[in-house]
Amino acid sequence: MAERKTVEAIGAPEAAGPYSHAVAHGGVLYCSGQVPIDPDSGKLIEDGPGAQADRCLANLEVVCAAAGTSLARALMVSVFVTDLGAGAEVNAAYAGHFASDPPARAMVEVAGLPLGAGVEIAATVALA
Repeated sequence: MAERKTVEAIGAPEAAGPYSHAVAHGGVLYCSGQVPIDPDSGKLIEDGPGAQADRCLANLEVVCAAAGTSLARALMVSVFVTDLGAGAEVNAAYAGHFASDPPARAMVEVAGLPLGAGVEIAATVALA
């Protein structure tokens, strides 16, 4: 049976609750959702949805790197937004991270996100 290993990524924002940045198990990395927190300042990026999505994806890349993989190996990405009308901006930022062979994805509108964020992104990634 494959061992379950938690991942805490130096350089990613601290978890805002009792959870790990990610858990690796059976060749797969399950990344917790990232909200657009600047890891240097610890503050929420309050720019538009595109900038927020870009920061979420950059934070996820740090988490993936800590586990020895890359966001380019993502299998499934879940995008949570407080306004589906922001889809075009989020998609533009997303396309910048997945120029070819993008992973499967869901985008879901939610009533609210932690810290008042407009975007949160979680990912399931193949380990290298």
